[in-house]
Amino acid sequence: MTPDDPLLKILVCPLDKGPLSLLVPGDALYNPRLRRRYPIVDGIPQLLPSSGEPLTDTEHLRALRRLADRKPGS
Repeated sequence: MTPDDPLLKILVCPLDKGPLSLLVPGDALYNPRLRRRYPIVDGIPQLLPSSGEPLTDTEHLRALRRLADRKPGS
């Protein structure tokens, strides 16, 4: 999965139904509101509520930095 994949516009978190962000290099989708990471296995997002992994404070900050680093103008 790539950051410009049209599928990213329609995928939502199974818990809060909000948008997800791709953690580059495309290994997971992330919901910063709930601090949950959903793995992408063989190109398929695992979006069952039980597939979401909670992140620690440190992991959450690292994920936010990864997201900020890829935004244009940052």
